[in-house]
Amino acid sequence: MDARTKEAVRYLGFGRQEADEATLAMVARSFEELKTAASPRIVWRIFDLNPEGEDSLNIGGMKIHSKSLCRNMKGCCQAVVLGATLGVGVDLLMRRQSLTDMAGAVVTQACAAAMLEEYLDGEQEEIGRELEREGKYLRPRFSPGYGDFSITHQEQILSMLEAPKRIGLSMTESSMLTPVKSVTAVIGVSAEQEPCHRKGCEACEKKDCIYRRNEG
Repeated sequence: MDARTKEAVRYLGFGRQEADEATLAMVARSFEELKTAASPRIVWRIFDLNPEGEDSLNIGGMKIHSKSLCRNMKGCCQAVVLGATLGVGVDLLMRRQSLTDMAGAVVTQACAAAMLEEYLDGEQEEIGRELEREGKYLRPRFSPGYGDFSITHQEQILSMLEAPKRIGLSMTESSMLTPVKSVTAVIGVSAEQEPCHRKGCEACEKKDCIYRRNEG
């Protein structure tokens, strides 16, 4: 089982249990459909990062109060701010399936989430390679909604990146991204290399890591 399939199975809630053959067949079919429907796009920029008092920081003029994000960004003086999406085609596919094949729609939701993570991992590797030439290294990416990093910052991130114009990524009044299978994130840029620069805290068992994002 490849990493992308494992991730989709995890999103489906199997945990440590093995997925049955019927589910794996549905996962494989969903990835094939997503390959046609998806049109991944990303936009990113690097901004200066400045601490502003206890548990607060400023990234390119975006003022954030977040203990967990400050912990993640400790020692950083810059941050990559990004937005990425799988595109409207995936939304249309899931909407169509929800009317005719609810089980398939659930599996496609999980597969799309796994596909988006895989795409982000690859793009982050590319960004990391560019920065390493300058002696700079990335921290784990950190999205609004993680820990106490408020989801309301999505609007500022989209504006900073001109994401609606550049990749068609916008948001609703309730701060939900549209297209649905999209993400915004910030990534600390540091002069010191950390071993967990790409895969986040879900893949790590080091509970006492100072960069861990799921502690309040």
